Amino acid sequence: MESASQQTKKTDVEFYIQIGIVAALALIIVFAAGKIYGNPGANISGDAGITGATILSSDIIPTGVPAVYGSALGVSYDDVSASNPKLANEVIQKLSSYESKELNSEQMARYIKIGSAISCEYCCGADAIIFPNGQAACGCAHSYAMRGLAKYLLINNPEMSDYEILSELGKWKVLFFPGIHEQKAKVLEANGIDSTDYVNLASNLYRGAEQGQISSGGEMVGGC
Repeated sequence: MESASQQTKKTDVEFYIQIGIVAALALIIVFAAGKIYGNPGANISGDAGITGATILSSDIIPTGVPAVYGSALGVSYDDVSASNPKLANEVIQKLSSYESKELNSEQMARYIKIGSAISCEYCCGADAIIFPNGQAACGCAHSYAMRGLAKYLLINNPEMSDYEILSELGKWKVLFFPGIHEQKAKVLEANGIDSTDYVNLASNLYRGAEQGQISSGGEMVGGC
């Protein structure tokens, strides 16, 4: 039979083992939470704080002539609006003019990287505007315009970074779908993400963040 002191020691050991198990579980929970919240794209809430996010179309709509290529292509951000669909389609045709151009191997590698990072999901629903081999993945006019601009910049302005080119594609995508991106901008801002960065706003980085928030402002500019 165990003595009183032995029983006390046994109870103490069991108690410390339980404390150790609880501490280990707590560490696992903290680590898991850190993994989730450390990834900005893993915890986008579609409704948290939306009413507090004061984002207007004017905050995200690019204006003026694109500094690098606007004059060369004869395009202006101001020419794409729902009030003048004819002019908007003319601009889309200009942006699409390089869509069929051939790229060398270096340009193609960059093109695939850029084109795979953005889609025209509000029109054709494809995962990206190109397939992994660089071929067109969506036949809508908006995708033609984004692919054409990407090729134009890769050929004529190779000094631009992939991020800068993707940002330019994002600006036009916002112009093509202004209302939807206004809603998405509110969701991003409510989650502490900069919606004035067009890669955040229009690329595949936070694709679907606006789901459940689309209201009557979901108009499309330009033919699909």
